Amino acid sequence: MVAFVLAALLFLSFCISVRQDRRRFSNAVLLGLTFLTAFSALFLQVGKLPTWAAVTVVALAFASPAFGILGLGVFLVRNGIIMIRKEGLRPANLLSMLAGLAIFALIALLVLVGVVGSPLLGGIAGTLTVVAGYVSFVFFCFLGYAFLYGRIKVRGDVDHVVMLGSGLVGGDRVPPLLASRLRKGQQIYEAQLARGGRPPFLLVSGGKGSDEKVSEARAMADWLMAQGVPEQHVVLEERSTTTEENMLFSRDIMTAHDPAYRCVVVTNNFHAFRAAMLARKTGVNGQVLGSPTAKYYWPSATIREFVAIFWEHRVVNLSICALLTVFGALGTLAAVLV
Repeated sequence: MVAFVLAALLFLSFCISVRQDRRRFSNAVLLGLTFLTAFSALFLQVGKLPTWAAVTVVALAFASPAFGILGLGVFLVRNGIIMIRKEGLRPANLLSMLAGLAIFALIALLVLVGVVGSPLLGGIAGTLTVVAGYVSFVFFCFLGYAFLYGRIKVRGDVDHVVMLGSGLVGGDRVPPLLASRLRKGQQIYEAQLARGGRPPFLLVSGGKGSDEKVSEARAMADWLMAQGVPEQHVVLEERSTTTEENMLFSRDIMTAHDPAYRCVVVTNNFHAFRAAMLARKTGVNGQVLGSPTAKYYWPSATIREFVAIFWEHRVVNLSICALLTVFGALGTLAAVLV
């Protein structure tokens, strides 16, 4: 019963935190802790069941994750192959395959421990499993809350629709990934006009890369105007080279226009939550919406976003991983010396 009370308190904290600001990563952690505590509370009730039911529940509780992990490994490796075939052999495109191979490597190590029976190898495998468990927990916190955050809808009128840039094709053409963001921004613009609202400014944000002929903002603006958006409703921000600079420079433009502005920021769905965190960090007054992304591209891109968020909170994350490693090393040492 105490465990259920703790889960309820965590869920209440989650709701309060979301109400205060939806863009906090702590929301994701609170959501993950809520589910973990609730599941633990349910699992503790197994002892009250008849023997056959308790054995069934325990078997399912251990078998389902095992098969799920194997299936996830297969899916990630397969996705990595698709990414390489469609997007080329670049480090960013290898993330899903590397994650899948890491899963299989850890499974192989655990099997080897069972065969060899070495205390040293068992300690190493146990430590790696615990660290991997922590990283997986943080990842699923991120994944679960990012999914919820992606369900946000625009309510009321906005003054600006900020569309974040990405690389251009051939140095001056909008690729499908970026076109998806622009279509989403144009839909918000047209929906606001359709309900009788004032036309929001479409603020396209992106500087000129070393391999680009024009700025991303210029290419985005040309794309929107080719779709029928009046030129006077398009504003260009052409200095930024990172998502954080997108936010900072766009905020300056919006604040200069109206200090009390309200905006919505558009990026692809896999990038929405991290962009929202950066919007909060840079003081942008608005939420972030995600546009559709090709299914094959989503897993690798999502892992890349998680790695970036994990690294942004590296002091906490690496400290916890180090602490778990130290405890594991001490446990291994004790097992070897016995």
